[in-house]
Parts: sequence; structure tokens; C-alpha cells
Amino acid sequence: MSFKEFQNRARLYVIGALDDDESHEFEDARAKFGQKAEDFITECYRLHEAFALSLRPSKSSDALKERLMKMVRERKQSDSSSSGNG
Repeated sequence: MSFKEFQNRARLYVIGALDDDESHEFEDARAKFGQKAEDFITECYRLHEAFALSLRPSKSSDALKERLMKMVRERKQSDSSSSGNG
């Protein structure tokens, strides 16, 4: 495996996207390339973490809270109406 191919796989490695065979090949190349490989993997992890921290939730927490409260209100209404019929 060339170092360029190692770099491409390292990006997949940090997100857990390598299968077992690819992981074994990657680990062999990691040992072969030594500190240069470790430095690149560290940089990939740093970028992965920075990216993850930069993401915003798809819905705001206010919208999620309102949706949850609506579900609670609906459940209370259905529980109180069904208990009054007994």
C-alpha cells in the first residue's frame, strides 16, 4: 500500500468505515509507515472531531421540546378521556 492509499484509508479508519480485511491491511501499513502514519491519523481524528463539533442539530432544541410537550399533552388527554368512560 502506498502512503497516498494509506491516507485515503486513514480517513475511513477514523470514522469506522473499514471492514475487517481493510482494517488488517491498514494496521500493517500503519506499522510500516511509523510516525508519519501516526501523525496523519492524529490529524484525521482532529479534523473529524472539529467537524463533529461544528454540526448543528437538524431541529432546534425548542422545536424538539415543543414536540415532546405536545405528545405529553395528547397522552394526558387520551388517558383522562378513557378513564372517565369506565
